[in-house]
Order: sequence, then structure tokens, then C-alpha cells
Amino acid sequence: MASFLTHHHIVLDSTLPVRRRHAALRTCLTLYAPYGFRATYHHLTVSARIPRDLSADPESLTRAATELHEARLLRLAEDARYTERRRREKQAGRRVPRRPGTWWHLHGRHTCFQTDPLCHPALPLPAFVRRQILLAHSEPVPGCAHCGNEQPPVSRSTGHGFIDLCRGCGAVRRSCACGRSHCLRPRENTLWPRLWRREHMTHDGLPNPHWPGGIEDRIAGLRLWCPAESRPRSDG
Repeated sequence: MASFLTHHHIVLDSTLPVRRRHAALRTCLTLYAPYGFRATYHHLTVSARIPRDLSADPESLTRAATELHEARLLRLAEDARYTERRRREKQAGRRVPRRPGTWWHLHGRHTCFQTDPLCHPALPLPAFVRRQILLAHSEPVPGCAHCGNEQPPVSRSTGHGFIDLCRGCGAVRRSCACGRSHCLRPRENTLWPRLWRREHMTHDGLPNPHWPGGIEDRIAGLRLWCPAESRPRSDG
């Protein structure tokens, strides 16, 4: 597969057919997507105002690719700093990192925007990456670690305890006291094809006022389930 930069240049090439540029943007997202592929695509369609009809505003693809590329450069710079720090630590005989890397080096992290493409931070991608870098360096950040929302979280019952979800992005801010992992799933599984067709946008690149539900409605509709269970359970 060609590199991110190769497809990024295709997106920026205004002499190419708009659908080819859109396909190249999709390939860029398979190589780097801070919110996950689907959630990042949804974010870029809104932030770059990508219309339902791509020919109505081809430059919206340039805006989307530019935002994604800026966030990727921040990640690459942080990766370079992390690599250099680990090299120095190993030379000093320290085989275990003094502190973990940024969030993309960690595993087991659960946020609902990894499962529901409409539940993700509203931050520009570079701002999200900068925030995660600050957290990795133990710098204090206000509000939710992912989106910065400072409103009281939404408590959801697990049947034997509660988890707290961020109102801004749906990330788990406090896990259930039982210690088990409770995952989140959207109630419907047919949303992605509609998002890919940008039915949530108008032909002018504005959010579709008839698109059902906002992020709080999506968070309220998430189902909880434990991996040990065979299927998602309802709160009701």
C-alpha cells in the first residue's frame, strides 16, 4: 500500500476527479485516524463541511486532509521524542519505560467513539492529539481526558453498579466498581452506510437538520454489555 503522504497529495490535487480524491482521503483514514476510522470520517465531514454532493465543494476535501495531516505530524513528532527517550533509557540500563508512551502506545483503552461513530470529541484533531500528549506527560488538563467537557457525567447502571460517561464524547470517565469490563454498543448497526453517503450533511456542507438525534441522544441509546455475556443488555 502506498504511504499516507502519497494519498494525501492525491486529495490535495484539484486537477483529479473529486471521487478519486475522496477515495484517497478514505485511504488516508485507514492509515491514520485518531478517533477510529468511522468516527474520524464523521468528524472530518462536519469540521471540513464536506457536502453530500462532493462536486458542490471539492475544496472541502482539502480542508479535511489538511486537518488530518496536521494531527499526524504532531503524532510523528511525539513518536520521535518517545523513541529518543527510550534509546537513552536503554543506554542507561533501563529496560522498562520510566513512563508509558502516549495513548496510541497503550492497550485496553475504551471509548465509545471506537464503537459508535457519532460519539467522539468535537475537538479539532490536532487539539485532540495535543491533549493526549499532555496527558502522557502527566500534565493536568481540565474536564474529560478526551474532549475536555466539564459537565457532570452521565451515570449508567450496570445492574450491580454504575459507570460514568462523558456528556461530550461518551468516553468512560469512571468504571464500574465490580472491576469487570463493561463495553458499549450502539443500538443499530446500519448507520455506517448512511454516514459514508454523508446523509448527515446537506448539499451545502451543513449538518442535516433532519438527521435524528444529537450526541447526548446517542450516548443515552448506548447499550452496556460485559464481554463474558453473549449479547448486549439493556439498562431498562
